[in-house]
Amino acid sequence: MTATLNDSTLRLAPATPHSLDIFELKESNVRSYCRDFTATFHTAEGSTLTSEQGQVFIDFFSGAGALNYGHNNPVLKAALLDYIDSNGITHGLDFKTTAKKSFLTAFDEQILAPRNLKYKVQFPGPTGTNAVEAAIKLARKYTGRQNIVAFTNAFHGMSLGSLALTSNPRKRAGAGVPLNNVTFMPYDRYFGDDLDTSLYLANMLRSGSGVDKPAAIVLETVQGEGGVNSASAAWVQAVQRIAREHDILLIIDDIQAGCGRTGDFFSFEALGVTPDIVTLSKSISGYGLPLSLVLLAPHLDVWEPGEHNGTFRGNNLAFVTGKAVIDHYWSDASFTRVLRTKADLLEQGLLALSERFAARAPNRLKGRGFFRGIEFQDKDLAQKVAAQAYAGGLIIETSGIDNQVLKFLPALTIPPAQITQGLHILEQAFAEVTAP
Repeated sequence: MTATLNDSTLRLAPATPHSLDIFELKESNVRSYCRDFTATFHTAEGSTLTSEQGQVFIDFFSGAGALNYGHNNPVLKAALLDYIDSNGITHGLDFKTTAKKSFLTAFDEQILAPRNLKYKVQFPGPTGTNAVEAAIKLARKYTGRQNIVAFTNAFHGMSLGSLALTSNPRKRAGAGVPLNNVTFMPYDRYFGDDLDTSLYLANMLRSGSGVDKPAAIVLETVQGEGGVNSASAAWVQAVQRIAREHDILLIIDDIQAGCGRTGDFFSFEALGVTPDIVTLSKSISGYGLPLSLVLLAPHLDVWEPGEHNGTFRGNNLAFVTGKAVIDHYWSDASFTRVLRTKADLLEQGLLALSERFAARAPNRLKGRGFFRGIEFQDKDLAQKVAAQAYAGGLIIETSGIDNQVLKFLPALTIPPAQITQGLHILEQAFAEVTAP
């Protein structure tokens, strides 16, 4: 059965068979999401996806966090269509363009300056892993050191440099070569709530530990792929103090946790730290268009012209929608106030679900803001619940080393009524999967 939305009422309609022959015949075996979400999707609007067969789904996935403002957001679409209709530059390498100038101006005046951040902006290739590669390459160039500290359960991308920072053994196995020059340290609460792992990091950076002095420490304030593990402010502040004590750069990977996902534009704002380098991608364009940024303290900008480049660094269409996002959503505090109200609604709904089914399916709620997860003791349950929820008309993914965490990434613009509808589908899925 598949959920169909009619006004604010949820009704059920039978699923329609669909053909995946061309995908099975011609697309590589590497495809993954389409194996779980098997419909052939045709249209999308806001937090609703519709298949070729007319099936309607609520989206709690948001393009893995690349669609924080929903599908085909009308404000962004209007700006994009106007730009295309006026023959604006589409591809321009790193040329000066009107679209880039407008984006940089808006980003500086409305995002960086109000937060007293002085970063310069680098446009590497268009994806998150490109940003991470550029960040660690710059850290190594600036410091003259090779080693990087990353953390348990980290995920930073699938190209070789980023993959070396990623802990998941299945993902690492695809590299085909040794992944070197990275030292892994335990993330916050990796050994439980009673052990402060920042002390371990501090001790391992002392002389005689055998750990080569790193160029940088790279961390996610909320580890998405690693299981929605959220670091405390005290722990992140301790890591920054340690980095500064040893003249090590702090890089925060805000690719999934940034752009409002945790409540503020940057995930580190509420934690009281200012990293040396920040990586952004996913929802920085707001429309699902590829774009990534590296934000760097001005004194770190030691690149030679063209030393790190790429044909698709910068994306003028993404600059247009990215500026529209800033102007429409981040120009005042009203958006974050509404977002926090909806985040509270989501949290309370998930907490009620977690507690209701705790006896049948021991679990715990994780994360912060609109970045949430439910981790099950039974490692098979998250995937079963996700599959049952999909059958009921809700798209939601799993994460964690064993896919043991049900991961929630609804659009920041999702209406409260649709949050409630999605939670209702999820409640039904919990009941089906955990039935005695």
